[in-house]
Amino acid sequence: MVERTLASREVFAGRLLRVRVDEVELDGGKTASREIVEHPGAVAVLAFTAQRELVLVKQYRKAAERLTVEIPAGTLGAGEEPRACALRELKEETGFVAGTLDSVCSFYTAVGFCTEVLHLFVAEGLQAGEQACEEDEDIEIMTVPVPAAMDMVRDGSIVDSKTVAGVFWAELFVAGNPRALQLRQGRAA
Repeated sequence: MVERTLASREVFAGRLLRVRVDEVELDGGKTASREIVEHPGAVAVLAFTAQRELVLVKQYRKAAERLTVEIPAGTLGAGEEPRACALRELKEETGFVAGTLDSVCSFYTAVGFCTEVLHLFVAEGLQAGEQACEEDEDIEIMTVPVPAAMDMVRDGSIVDSKTVAGVFWAELFVAGNPRALQLRQGRAA
């Protein structure tokens, strides 16, 4: 069940994304076209305050044409390691500096058409500081208890996929679920 690339052509190259169309051969000899969005990858951070509340950011997202509530996140720079990016994005978007930063997992955001891999981290021991948002960002910071964040997922206030996944993981983590703690510590089978 492997698709062999016969030809590939770039159809768009932007500042952040590239789009290509691959002609592939399927098992059995048939051919098909695949439209692929190339993305450099990203990070997202579940940042917990000392009161065990999640740090969230509220910002307008043009693609969704609405204000969204999300966990802090951002795109990897060229050659940037995910851990360094997570620390940078947390500081830029929220002003917080993490005392500890642990990797949770990495996953494709839209495996059917996009190469973006998102690296999810947990940050604790937060020290407050000044936001350093990029010029085109207008970000409001909020903190909410994890059960309230779950309610926001249920009522449609949180619709961003990385945040939905992160909030579900936080629900396990805050509840002290041993499996989630093993995942956090990289020991799960």
